[in-house]
Amino acid sequence: MTALLSSAAWATGTAYGTALWAIIRYGKRRAGTPSLGPADFVTLARAILAGAVTVLVVDGLVRGTEVAALTSVAACALVLDAVDGQVARRTGTSSAFGARFDMEADAYLILVLSVYLSWSLGPWVLAIGLMRYAFVAASWALPWLRGELPPSRARKVVAAAQGIVLVVATSGTVPRPLAIAAVGGALAALTWSFGRDIAWLWRNARRPATSKRAATRRAASGRAYRRRLAAVLEPGR
Repeated sequence: MTALLSSAAWATGTAYGTALWAIIRYGKRRAGTPSLGPADFVTLARAILAGAVTVLVVDGLVRGTEVAALTSVAACALVLDAVDGQVARRTGTSSAFGARFDMEADAYLILVLSVYLSWSLGPWVLAIGLMRYAFVAASWALPWLRGELPPSRARKVVAAAQGIVLVVATSGTVPRPLAIAAVGGALAALTWSFGRDIAWLWRNARRPATSKRAATRRAASGRAYRRRLAAVLEPGR
């Protein structure tokens, strides 16, 4: 078995497993979640498959990977993406930790596939995998980006399309021009989705401040009106 993978791939797998364990432990402690729920175990399986994809990508960069194996593992991870949400709803075990775990597993798999495709289609593909991480980094400096977004079917469709398009492009079953067009379309859709969400957060971050200023102005006008009224009713005061 050892001979099937390069030493770099084995080192990557070990590092990934260690990091995954530490991240889950930290996330559970921060969320106050004592144990993983049924849906969380499905997400964990997806995260493990994403680790396998990482190992295969690293092995491929070192000595060439069987594309069929990489595509199959990534496809299994995508299929499970449609399962954990249903399990959480049917078992009534939805949680903030589970939602975050699900989102991070998705984002990481997209990042790894983007890295792999960037070697054949060009470095511009990395924008797909890095966009969410750039958004998170920007939120550290811009607190209004941390606002809660309303549910959106369009956002979910665009997110799901990223993985499907990247896996199909990775498989090599479509001509290169078509793969470039499909991945480019996925990137355009993702850019639109993030742009729409950022615009919504910006508008709603400014709205409370505007409302507060308006309330302050109304209160000041009310006080001025009462003073004028008092002057009319009690001229000698």
